[in-house]
Amino acid sequence: MRTIALLLLTSALPVAAQSGPGMPPVNDLPNPYNTVEGWAKLPNGRTWGSTSAVAVDNDGKSVWVAERCGANSCAQSSLPSVLKFDANGNLVKSFGGGMIMSPHGIHVDRDNNIWVVDCSCTGGTAPIDPNAPAPPPRGHQIVKFSPDGRVLMTLGKAGGGRDSSFFWQPNAVITAANGDIYVAEGHSSRAGATARVLVFDKNGTLKKTWGSWGKGDGQLDQPHALAFDSRGRLFIADRGNDRLLIVNPTTFEVLDTWYQFSRISGLWIDKNDVLYAADSESGSVNPPHGAWKRGIRIGSARTGQVTAFIPDPAPKPPSTSSAEGVAVDAAGNIYGAEVGDRALKRYVKK
Repeated sequence: MRTIALLLLTSALPVAAQSGPGMPPVNDLPNPYNTVEGWAKLPNGRTWGSTSAVAVDNDGKSVWVAERCGANSCAQSSLPSVLKFDANGNLVKSFGGGMIMSPHGIHVDRDNNIWVVDCSCTGGTAPIDPNAPAPPPRGHQIVKFSPDGRVLMTLGKAGGGRDSSFFWQPNAVITAANGDIYVAEGHSSRAGATARVLVFDKNGTLKKTWGSWGKGDGQLDQPHALAFDSRGRLFIADRGNDRLLIVNPTTFEVLDTWYQFSRISGLWIDKNDVLYAADSESGSVNPPHGAWKRGIRIGSARTGQVTAFIPDPAPKPPSTSSAEGVAVDAAGNIYGAEVGDRALKRYVKK
């Protein structure tokens, strides 16, 4: 009887209490959403490129996307890469043509300004004529736009930098209530790669850096997305380590480490602390994490319990598949930005 009671107690524990690097995959949960394809309408003649950058406007219903100019890079394109869609999926604004090489993340701050992360991690540039003058450096920056597309600030030097300079392949940006700017940097899993979070004040002055490449406590491998919960805790999607770090945003003390949301590329936490985590690289894409399915896991930022799962319909793709970026509007509709499938999908409750 005592053994049965212990088993019952264990099964009743929240998922977070059982979280660990060797935990069983969290794959078999209900999917309470229908998938809507083609919701966002591009202009005639324009097709979707790869996109991982999606966010919701402060009106709670418009959606901002930064896509890679019909390809996997805007390096050779002058198309506007920053797009705004209204609640019906109509394109109502676009800007940023020729300014962003490889948009990776996007964030809407409290004043409705639009921050776009130029990872410069895909596409490269065309071969340079050896007799031509070298082109000016580009990319590896973060651009803050006004809602109508005026450039208000840039962070990082064009062409990138490492160590005491910045950035090298940044992935995500988010602003705190006091205006501080947090940036997740590092898109490589090679030993010694850049992997850190940088904090700037609202004027763009560097205040703090935290993290280094590695697999241990307090280390990072491809920190890919950032989110704050209602308590002001900072959630860091430590993708290369298949985990989610929860830290104090001032001291970077690690408060908790969760594995149950899988290999997270995109992250969103709504006002009710519902957490949405996009996994685009598990399964066949990443054999060491092959038992986990790709898709969007939904759960609680308070308890860590995962309650729903939108699976990737592709069974065994060779490279990134399903949503890499994720955002949620005020009505609870989910938007998944896809790199491999070059699409923006909408998920509505059944």
